[in-house]
Amino acid sequence: MSDQAIGFQFSTPAQQREASTLGMWAFLATEVLFFGALIAAYFNYRIWFGADFIAAASLTKVALGTANTAVLLTSSACMAMAVTSFEAGSRRAPVLWLLATAALGLVFIGIKATEYWLEYQEHLVPALNFDLARYGGTAEIFFVFYFCATGLHALHLLIGISLVSWLAWRIGSGRINRYGSTARLIGLYWHFVDVVWIFLFPLIYLAGRSG
Repeated sequence: MSDQAIGFQFSTPAQQREASTLGMWAFLATEVLFFGALIAAYFNYRIWFGADFIAAASLTKVALGTANTAVLLTSSACMAMAVTSFEAGSRRAPVLWLLATAALGLVFIGIKATEYWLEYQEHLVPALNFDLARYGGTAEIFFVFYFCATGLHALHLLIGISLVSWLAWRIGSGRINRYGSTARLIGLYWHFVDVVWIFLFPLIYLAGRSG
């Protein structure tokens, strides 16, 4: 359904936009619960294992994690510019901003893939090649959390890249008008994925480097 079409259950476009926005916030609330469970598990293990669990975090690649944080923050700015310029009536500018957003998302995935490869080379991948004798069981538990959390985040980001690319095509072809809610809803999703990373970054990369 395009932004021009109004569902039979809605009396006005404004009512449809409000319902769509509420639906997106409800969806994001379920995602908060999902990632919140992972973060709660992290703190649980951190309490159980204390300094050993925190020390395992020092094995992560903080430079790559920092670079990815900068990339995602920049992508959020691009996404905000895309939505703002689109709702202001422009067609070319939002497409360019959206393409920049998607490109930065792909840069994030590329950096993360490099990081995974380096960790594989160092035998830090649980259930695949983790060197238990060298790093210990606590470190393995940490990296189970690490790969689950960052892998799920990367999956969400790939979904976001697909949505942003689709939106750029729809705007460029004139199939979405600025009065609809599609651009804003996709923007909300993208910002949510970025906020999740803002929480994961200090938990994963900085805990073992606070001293």
